[in-house]
Amino acid sequence: MQTAPHHPPFRRRAALPLAGLALVAPALLSVLVFFVLPLAASVEGAFRTPEGRGLANFVKLAELYRADILFTLLIVGLSTLLTGLIATAIAGYLTLGQNPRAVAILRWLYRWPLFIPFVVTAQIMRTFLAKSGMLNASLSTLGLADAATLGSWLDWRGIVLAFVWKQTPFVTLLLAGAMAALDRGTIEAARNLGASRFRVLWDIVLPQAARTLMTGLILSFVTMMSVLSVPLMINAQSPTMITADIAFRINAYGDYGVANALGVVSLLMTGAFAILYLRLGLRERR
Repeated sequence: MQTAPHHPPFRRRAALPLAGLALVAPALLSVLVFFVLPLAASVEGAFRTPEGRGLANFVKLAELYRADILFTLLIVGLSTLLTGLIATAIAGYLTLGQNPRAVAILRWLYRWPLFIPFVVTAQIMRTFLAKSGMLNASLSTLGLADAATLGSWLDWRGIVLAFVWKQTPFVTLLLAGAMAALDRGTIEAARNLGASRFRVLWDIVLPQAARTLMTGLILSFVTMMSVLSVPLMINAQSPTMITADIAFRINAYGDYGVANALGVVSLLMTGAFAILYLRLGLRERR
């Protein structure tokens, strides 16, 4: 004789979702208060003008900061590209390098910028890249350039160098971990067949770790888009990055409307990059 299946009481089944919701409630509340609500207020404020709601802030933005928006996109895009190339080279050598001592030194050395904040990075670069800074002094001492003809690097080159130096260890750490988790059998088989280390890295290792690389580059792109200290302390000339423009509109004019409009443009730029990554990921799954 079969007996009816035993079902837990309704109260016990209902308590499980409530307990899970209670566990995640503090995190959800923090995201709502510190991220979602300020984002909504910023988007709404971008369309608020003294005459009412409209596009006047975006019109002023296009007139005053069109070159700065293009400058920001080029600087962050170039920094992201260089970060990806250097991180791939370092992670590839950590995975395929045959000199244990060089691998150990590189593994210990490349992580240093991870622990340095952006504001400290900017100050370091101001000293390193100045006209009489350490970089020009080293080039002059080595006889590679004349000290009298060397100029300051405190321009767009300094911003790119600061971003790449700061973000490369982060991407390398993610990518090296992904490469270390790959099956060594295919790598050893390719090496036994005569493939060079570059060919193994490009054709075998990197395609399997491409998703991790793309994730690290997206996070780096978003991070660099939000940094204020580096463009403010390194590049004092025009054009400059959007974050410096936002700070200037608020501190100099109290113009939160145009500042919010610049924030919306920055959000659209980072959102487009993230949507591209999601579309590539969906295409791979299909």
